[in-house]
Order: sequence, then structure tokens, then C-alpha cells
Amino acid sequence: MSTKTRGYLFAFLAICIFAGQDAITKYLGDRYPALFITMIRFWAFALFVFCFAASSPGGIRGAIQTRRPWLQITRGLLLVAEIVIIVFSYVHAGLAMSQSIFQATPLIITVLSIPLLGETVGWRRGIAVMVGLIGVLVIINPIDVHFDRSLLLPLAAAVLFALYSIATRAVSHEDSAVTSLFYAGVAGAVAISLIGPFYWTEVQPSDWIALAALCVCGTLSHYFLIRAYGLLPAAEVQPVTYFQLVLNVIIAVILFNEIVTLNMIAGAAIVVGAGLFTIWREHQLAKRS
Repeated sequence: MSTKTRGYLFAFLAICIFAGQDAITKYLGDRYPALFITMIRFWAFALFVFCFAASSPGGIRGAIQTRRPWLQITRGLLLVAEIVIIVFSYVHAGLAMSQSIFQATPLIITVLSIPLLGETVGWRRGIAVMVGLIGVLVIINPIDVHFDRSLLLPLAAAVLFALYSIATRAVSHEDSAVTSLFYAGVAGAVAISLIGPFYWTEVQPSDWIALAALCVCGTLSHYFLIRAYGLLPAAEVQPVTYFQLVLNVIIAVILFNEIVTLNMIAGAAIVVGAGLFTIWREHQLAKRS
């Protein structure tokens, strides 16, 4: 099996597990507080990053060393906040709707990279961003449907994840990927542990299996995604992640009886298309420079 084939296989496995993780999150989110679920999930994530860092060159001591400690800690806070909000979003806005809007994240990254990273965006990517935002409006359908404030939840989650991605891009020039992964897991786990215990809820015996599966999925998905990024350029991994939207919509319809409307399908297609063009354009500019 070639290197690229293995890379795509790892990316595909990660996306499938992420979709399963979202389904379990939706199931548990309907039964338990979002902060409680996120805390358990981050405890497992922190354990994973400790083990991953320990097995990497330099070990834990090497992973802790960073030139941007406050920015690394901020990344962890942004990630844990994004996950809490996306859990609320799955419960109140629905899994299919949330994931459709969340696909606007690459477009938001493009917009925010201008003031935060000082990057320049040409007219082609500028048009792609505007088209993508029109796609979000098509998904929300504010004309024919009474606007629900719950639709702001996935949009807020997308903005937080975009900020997390921009912060990750900023620290990547000075810190290793192991260090960034370590701080994302540990800082997030510490932050949520300060709040989560106040929302501790007795778990039904039958739901412990789902909670354990959520932790396992969170660990495996990140591991496979790390392996994929180790074998493929980011520009080749990112388009594969859009397959998660298809899986999530199927899961939402079959398991949670959610209704997928034509405007959601059309809007998601516009957003994904604009996002793919933006990623391709960034890749082309990176190759030139």
C-alpha cells in the first residue's frame, strides 16, 4: 500500500469515527448536561495526549516546552468552548443542521486570517467566501422559515473552531505538532474540570457504554487524523473531511428522525463547494511561494 493510499485510509477512518462520535454526542446530549459530557470526553482526550507525548521524541518534557504558552492555553480554551457549544447545537438545532452550518468553518478562517494573521485574500477567495456565506443563508432559509436562535449555536461553534485553527496556525511556526496537541488536550481538560463537576449527573447503567464509546471514538479519531496528516498534505486531507457531512446527515435521518430539506442540501453543497475552492486556492498559493 502506497503512502498516499495509507494517508487517505487513515483520513477516511478518522472521518467515519468522527461521525460516530457526533451521533453518540447527540444521544448523550439529549440526556445529560453538555458540560458534563464534554468534561468526560476531555479527560479521555488528555489521557490520550499524555500517552502520545510520552511516546514521542523528547517525551512529556519536550511536549511541555513552548515559546507561546498563553496562546497554546488559549487554544485549549477555544477548543473546549467549541465542543460545549456544538453539543448544545446538536440538541437544539439538530445534528444535520448543525453540521451543514459548521461546514462554513474554512470560509470563516479565511476571513479572520486577514486581521489576525495579516494574510491577504485575493478576489477569487473573496468571492468564494461570499458565495459560501450565501450558502449558509440558504441553509438557514430565513425567508420561508421562522428564524430560530438555536441556529446561531453551530455558527458560534464554527467561529470558535476557526479561531482555534488560526491560533494553531500561529503557533505551528514555533512549536511542534506534539506540543500543540498536548496543550489543546491538557489545557482544555483543566478548564472544563473547573466547571464540569458542578454539572455532574448520575449516569444510567445502560449509558455508560455510550460514554465509554465516546471516549474511545475521541481517542481513535484524533490518532487516525494525526497519522493522516503525517502522510498527506493538509490540502489533501481537508477535502476528505467533508464526507463527514454526508455521514452525519444519514445518521441524523436514520437514528434521530431529523428532516433534511432541499434548502439544507442546496446550501450545504454551496458551502462545501466554496470551501473546497478556498482550500485548493490556498494550496496553489502555498506551492507558488
